[in-house]
Amino acid sequence: MIFLRLFLAFLKVGAFTFGGGYAMLPLIREEVLAHGWLSEEQLIDFIAVSESTPGPFAVNVATYVGSDVGGIFGALCSTLGVILPSFVIILIVAKCYLRFRQSRAVSGCMAGLRPAVVGLIAAAALSVAAAVFFPAGLSFSVLTDVSFYVSLGIFLLSLLLVFKKVHPILVICLSAAIGLLTGYLL
Repeated sequence: MIFLRLFLAFLKVGAFTFGGGYAMLPLIREEVLAHGWLSEEQLIDFIAVSESTPGPFAVNVATYVGSDVGGIFGALCSTLGVILPSFVIILIVAKCYLRFRQSRAVSGCMAGLRPAVVGLIAAAALSVAAAVFFPAGLSFSVLTDVSFYVSLGIFLLSLLLVFKKVHPILVICLSAAIGLLTGYLL
């Protein structure tokens, strides 16, 4: 039964989100936490691993969650669930592309979806940031925790490197190395 629940949960994620993996994050978070498959901290770890491994972000998250919950078959079920809606939609759109391209309804729909996608990505970023910087909730005690300052330092360094146009792979590797080093030292 877990395999069907994994498939249906990630099918819902794939069917009801537009804008790619980051836009899917709020719904993935909701599904995973509602089913009790992972804790918030475990999900954040899976997000970090998914971001730093090759492949589409949402597919990686679905695969990791499915694998953790149901082994290899769980990974297959959740991965199939998250990609199936996009696959079907792309087949339909590819078949009818010329007609859709000129449609005012489709253009209007896309114009309305773009700001919503930006909002979903921003919401995902804020929820991940809150879990990283304030894992025990928002309180002054976080200011006495050295991990808060390490996370903040890595975040600010990453932001600086991105604005300096340093290659994203280098930023990810450097951030992972700093996190690993501070994890061993603290």
